[in-house]
Amino acid sequence: MLKNWIKVFILLQALHSCAVAQDPVQRKYADLLTEESAKQHLTLLTSPAFEGRGTGQKGGEKAAQYLAEQFKSFGLKAPVNGSYFQPLKLVRSSYLVKTFTLDGKSYQNGKDFYVQGDNPLTDFSASEVVCVAFGIQDAKHDDLKGIDVRDKVVLVINEDEPTDANGNSVLTGTTKKSEWSTSRLKRLQELAKHNPKMILAYSSAVPQMIERFGNRITAGRFALDSNKDAVPEKNAAQMAPVVNISPEIANSILAKKQTNVEALKKKPSSFRVPTKLLANMGVSKQNFSDPNVLGLLEGTDLKNEIVVISGHYDHDGILPDGTIYPGADDNGSGTVGVLELAKVFSQAKKDGKGPRRSILFIGFAAEEKGLLGSQFYSENPIFPLSNTVTCLNMDMIGRIDDKHLNGDHNYIHVIGSDKLSSELYQINKKSNDLYTKMEIDYMYDDPKDPMRIYYRSDQYNFAKHGIPVTFYFSGLHPHYHTPDDTVDKIDFPMMVKREKLVFHTAWEVANREDRLAVDSNKE
Repeated sequence: MLKNWIKVFILLQALHSCAVAQDPVQRKYADLLTEESAKQHLTLLTSPAFEGRGTGQKGGEKAAQYLAEQFKSFGLKAPVNGSYFQPLKLVRSSYLVKTFTLDGKSYQNGKDFYVQGDNPLTDFSASEVVCVAFGIQDAKHDDLKGIDVRDKVVLVINEDEPTDANGNSVLTGTTKKSEWSTSRLKRLQELAKHNPKMILAYSSAVPQMIERFGNRITAGRFALDSNKDAVPEKNAAQMAPVVNISPEIANSILAKKQTNVEALKKKPSSFRVPTKLLANMGVSKQNFSDPNVLGLLEGTDLKNEIVVISGHYDHDGILPDGTIYPGADDNGSGTVGVLELAKVFSQAKKDGKGPRRSILFIGFAAEEKGLLGSQFYSENPIFPLSNTVTCLNMDMIGRIDDKHLNGDHNYIHVIGSDKLSSELYQINKKSNDLYTKMEIDYMYDDPKDPMRIYYRSDQYNFAKHGIPVTFYFSGLHPHYHTPDDTVDKIDFPMMVKREKLVFHTAWEVANREDRLAVDSNKE
């Protein structure tokens, strides 16, 4: 019995010690972060009216307006020459296929095939297709021996490699595949050196790729506009466009020689097939603008130093067929986190408890297109990067990932906190120990992490300029980048707890005497 009382006494002492160590002012404002408020914001941002917040789409524009309205309602300053918007000049380069016919039958880009190419809009015509089997050019097996493919349309099997009667590769002599199979880009690059007009590349994976990525497979590439023409000159040297074709197209061509893909794999040979091809296709360029959304909470005696709290508001938007990608977790959750922290820090300032350093709240545009919003800000900062103390970035903080699904849900992935500053790591850890008490999972800090998550969100565009950062992340799940990333799957209690960790860390960084030391390099 006495031992039990001793245990109780020790526990009470520990709880008392913990309570004493907490800052009641911090706790007061952290408690203003609520599930109800988070759910209200997120339900709206993921509603059909916002159409998945796509870059260059009406839904994305509407989301940016919503962030600006909220920042204004909180009393944040508009820091971009009196505006909350920092416009990004963007360019989308997509491969447009106006027509594509074989022997009079039309095929559709993104349904029957998809194209990789960089040529301007060009008319293509041919009266024959040259089949080169696997397209391998090796001393042990050369599919192009005696074949001239210059200015020809070429059909190639872009998978596997020929084998002997025992199932061994004729190139390696074993079951181990050669580089011609393990690096399928190699055969296309080597084939392109012979200057064909067009490459029809068969792979059995093409239908699955089209089904998996849908219209996104033809959506094109996005970039910051460098004021240079994104469409190449007609006289510029270019690799022949690669048309990744379905089995239906490949076999329709080969049928004229009474064969098919499977027969050609077993007995590879090269030959010409009379086939009339007509196509009009090439790169199309579209210029447009989307904004980063910025709101400033001015600090007191250290107001020239800036703490950035960020999250990207864009997602995959709406497809031509009407499919919406709501992006509730990615990154509606982080966007709401930015709004909620902006609200409570603003309230603290109204109550005379504002931060010593200024806090810049940013909703980044075009993260899904290559971290473009944060890249633009880091190259065109509204406040000097030399005065920027840290970037605390929230990107997907609302779900339970596969790793923790069957275990304890009380966790957060914290990424990069120690890569540039040992102090930021310690502040974040202490804030969690005192207030939020989650498991901090550092798995993505492993330099051998094959996902390279640290480099895949907006904070990295600050880190590469030597600014300490932390990326708060709840992890990957089966609905990542699918139409099923919906608000009903969000774990709001955990989402709010994760917001609170960011809040406490930001409070400490914004109010401490010295700015964070940049004293490590663990990149």
